[in-house]
Amino acid sequence: MFHVGGARSALFNWVMAVQSGGTLVLRIEDTDASRNSPEWTEGIIRALAWLGIDGEQYEGPYFQSANADKHAEAAAKLKDAGRAYYCDCGREAVVARTGDQHRGYDGFCRDRGLEPGPGRALRFRTPDEGQTTVVDLLRGKPVFENAVLEDFVIARADGTVTFLLANAVDDMSQGITHVVRGEEHLSNAPKQQLLWEALGGEPPVWAHVPVIVNEKRQKLSKRRDKVALEDYRAEGYLAEAMRNYLMLLGWAPSGDREIVPWDVIVEEFHIEDVNTSPAFFDVKKLRAINGEYIRALPAEKFIAECLPFLERAPFEVNVAVFAELAPLAQTRVALLSEIVQMIDFAFLDEPPFDEQSWNKAMKEPAAAILAAAEVAYQDAPWNATELKDRLERIGAEHGLKLGKTQAPVRVAVTGRTVGLPLFESLEILGRDRTLSRIAAAHARLEASS
Repeated sequence: MFHVGGARSALFNWVMAVQSGGTLVLRIEDTDASRNSPEWTEGIIRALAWLGIDGEQYEGPYFQSANADKHAEAAAKLKDAGRAYYCDCGREAVVARTGDQHRGYDGFCRDRGLEPGPGRALRFRTPDEGQTTVVDLLRGKPVFENAVLEDFVIARADGTVTFLLANAVDDMSQGITHVVRGEEHLSNAPKQQLLWEALGGEPPVWAHVPVIVNEKRQKLSKRRDKVALEDYRAEGYLAEAMRNYLMLLGWAPSGDREIVPWDVIVEEFHIEDVNTSPAFFDVKKLRAINGEYIRALPAEKFIAECLPFLERAPFEVNVAVFAELAPLAQTRVALLSEIVQMIDFAFLDEPPFDEQSWNKAMKEPAAAILAAAEVAYQDAPWNATELKDRLERIGAEHGLKLGKTQAPVRVAVTGRTVGLPLFESLEILGRDRTLSRIAAAHARLEASS
């Protein structure tokens, strides 16, 4: 599934493309069959579309496997020019020679003159001397000593090329000028740059953005953390909120603000301003930002965004009734998925029963309050103001403020101690259902005493 780190990198690339009148290229690098699946590809495409990456300045997807002939030609060119050689060394043989299982390849086959054959991979001959300087918009000009770069594999024994060579060939053929990606790829940059130069190309400008970490400052891991963009979408995060938040991971807009319109982001963002320190993925902050975006939605848009979640609810939702409840709920949900539990009481035959809520609310004088409410609501004009006033007077008779007085009524009608504004909810629920639930709760309370 599409990692939030990949989503952030895509957005950084996208903004740069929009700012410069360039093109963001989506390329599916599928030369490694074990890491490729049509379902994953579709997930990437859907995720980018959900984030709003589309239009004339977006191209793709392109598939790296479609360029296999170009990759093979490049490998042969490097071999013929003496920039690559065949090697039949397995990892065990290298360790046996060096005595160090962590050491890279030792160059044993450099001058053996091997020809293609079973079990023989093609390695790039890195320069023995000199340095490779990587121009990075965030990190300046990191310098790598060529002597410490091992002769890396560019084509496997079965003839298929590796990511490094395929990536360089495709970048060159597609005219890639800038590459914005995670800092874990920085160690690959000098190798890719050497390949570009060996193939006669001008290397791109790099920007290696900081890693994203969890609350323990550990790099986000799919084995430990929730990292899939699709999971956040399924929980009810809005694309606009997610897009806003991802842009803040390593970059800050002007002023002390977190809610930033997209056009302002496009105007103010500069990749050079991205901080190189690890970026903390703060789910609480993301949730708060999402709540702000939800509250800012037009009413009809909020209803439309909620409908997919309500369609999966274990009860049937009357859309007209939900439209009445929606304004009450919109100010209280931080995730769209929370809408189901927020409004279920209005569509279930009986309110949900939560033992903890019941025990908390149904303490003395709960029975007396329910009995009085049942009587007071029999002939009350059925509007929120009148329902509130009558319950407030009941509470005053028991020396209670409204907050304490309404607790048993709320649990009797909605099943929970927290939720939508109570009296507006009662108005929408209607007199008959409200009185029926209050009476049932009163009877249950009396029976248990």
